Amino acid sequence: MDSHVYKKASFRLPALANIAVLRFNTRGTSSIRGTSDGVFDGGFAEKKDFDAILDYVLGRALPNPWLIGWSFGTELVLKYGPARANEFTGAVLLSPPLHRVHPAEMAEWNTISNPLYALIPEHDDYLQPAQARERFSAINRAQVIPFEGCKHLWVGEKSVNAVLNSIASIVLGEQTVLPSEYSGPVAEEITEP
Repeated sequence: MDSHVYKKASFRLPALANIAVLRFNTRGTSSIRGTSDGVFDGGFAEKKDFDAILDYVLGRALPNPWLIGWSFGTELVLKYGPARANEFTGAVLLSPPLHRVHPAEMAEWNTISNPLYALIPEHDDYLQPAQARERFSAINRAQVIPFEGCKHLWVGEKSVNAVLNSIASIVLGEQTVLPSEYSGPVAEEITEP
């Protein structure tokens, strides 16, 4: 939730592309705000976190929800997204490691029509573009998009801008380059519902 990419997405995408962003931590995750309740369970008990946040979005009738996961979060999207396919538009995976996802879980994506995009850094620590193309070939509609010069954590403005422009383009359905400056109103960060 407090990673630089998610934090910048939550500030920039609403202001520059009219895309709302809701970020959260799964159980047992530590950040500058403290540690979430619960204990990390390797992607099993985190299904409750996945369901809770999607229920939160649906309960507020937020339009056009997309699932966006980064690293471990991508595994939750891959494992649990298909069962709730009628409740979200599509999914974007940032730096998916594919450590905890079973091939049968990936194959479930072939039973739904939601678009799936995997944004893969060239120098990722866990899954690089060639490997990603091979692993995601099991999902017919998966689009693997490599990012030259980027790493797993998307460090640096060049990497952040590239990934946020891609997210905006995917969600808006058209090529989008976010402005590099903003002069509109600024809201305070909302930390509680």
